[in-house]
Amino acid sequence: MDILDVARWQFGITTVYHFLFVPLTIGLTLLVAVMETNWLRTARPEWLRLAKFFGKLLLINFALGLVTGIVQEFQFGMNWSDYSRFVGDIFGAPLAVEALLAFFLESTFLGLWIFGWDKLPRKLHVGCMWLVHLGTLASAWFILAANSWMQHPVGYEYNPDTGRAELTDFWAVMTNKVQLITFPHVILAAYMTSAAFILGISAWLYANKRFERDRSMYRMGIRLGAWVALVAGLGVAVSGDIQGKIMTDVQPMKMAAAEALYQTDSDGCAPFSIFTIGTPDGKTEKWSLTVPCVLSFLAEGDTGATVEGINDLRAEYEQTYGQDPGAAYYSPGDYTPYIPVTYWSFRLMIGLGLLMAAGAALVLWLTRKGRAPTARWFAPMVLSLPVLTVLANSFGWIFTEMGRQPWAVFGLMTTAHGVSPGVSQLEAWISIVVLTLLYAVLAVIEVGLLVKYVRKGADPFEEPPDPTLRGSDEDEDRPLAFAY
Repeated sequence: MDILDVARWQFGITTVYHFLFVPLTIGLTLLVAVMETNWLRTARPEWLRLAKFFGKLLLINFALGLVTGIVQEFQFGMNWSDYSRFVGDIFGAPLAVEALLAFFLESTFLGLWIFGWDKLPRKLHVGCMWLVHLGTLASAWFILAANSWMQHPVGYEYNPDTGRAELTDFWAVMTNKVQLITFPHVILAAYMTSAAFILGISAWLYANKRFERDRSMYRMGIRLGAWVALVAGLGVAVSGDIQGKIMTDVQPMKMAAAEALYQTDSDGCAPFSIFTIGTPDGKTEKWSLTVPCVLSFLAEGDTGATVEGINDLRAEYEQTYGQDPGAAYYSPGDYTPYIPVTYWSFRLMIGLGLLMAAGAALVLWLTRKGRAPTARWFAPMVLSLPVLTVLANSFGWIFTEMGRQPWAVFGLMTTAHGVSPGVSQLEAWISIVVLTLLYAVLAVIEVGLLVKYVRKGADPFEEPPDPTLRGSDEDEDRPLAFAY
């Protein structure tokens, strides 16, 4: 493995690991806010107990996500300094706004939510969690805007004197057509993931005989999680369909690779691949089971539309971008992503997401009209749903990033040209080993804490004091209390 391979593996490990926490944080802030709001509306103690219970799990996840997210920033200076130099003028703007605005919004109001249970008025307290959720959405918007620019560069001009892409239209970057569909797709997937998390944990506690007294409360968690997971899953499917059409427009090679479509159909009716076997290097198809014309509809919304194949697109890219090894920001060689990874990550993303949505629908059916599921397989089946959604999210990002290869910024800079020239292979290996071991330790801590607090279940109901009913100055001067 050369320095490029080691750097890519390191970035892949740290990015996929970090993204395990991001969807849960985004979705749990919404659902915890919904639970606390339901308590204010209905005065049912179950909703407050659920809000505090899942709020505790949210804090564990938020802390680990924060730690692993910081490492992502280091990556750009460690192994990808040439990439950072090239895109810094454009990436710097959305990432700076994300840190200064969105993250501070999240952290400030999350702190008030943690410490303000007995100090803040109840409506203001639940408003803090809604603002935390707004902060997570803003964070996702700015980060996805930066990533969408890598998929479809807009609002820039290339400066040949500095060899850098320079920002000319910040609004164009923020409203990139890839961004406008990627954002709802990712956010809906986050809602689906966190809903499956609540559904799975509530089902396990529901089936546990130690918590038999609280079954009605955990049934509420099951129903809430199942409804949100199902509705969000449908939204993911719709937004994903639109995203596929835009992807075909701006990155036709990614769509061709996702379907292992090597040749352009002369009759304008591209088949959808159910199962394809190719050579180990992904260069040639050996056998394929396909459905005629379905890919044309998925890619263009028309069963008679032409979808370009990998071989024709490779020839087109070679003509457009050239083969000059001395070019300022183009690389010679193959403009095709690694087909097996792209093909199977695309299918695993869709297949696991569909399984999760089907599981949520089954749960709603089994718990309809007050029914109590008693089958032994119920809790293990439901507990598998969050695992399916986390894997679907991870494969989705692997597809998104691997399908863009060999480009770091599509059409402008290849990944090979983004690696830091001053980092040795030994230094890269040391960093990847250290980070992988560190992340393994953090994984043990994360899982250990989650298991510890899930096994305890929700704390008994204790109504927090209402500061609006106090009249004593002494109470007003009392410091904020830590709720956990």
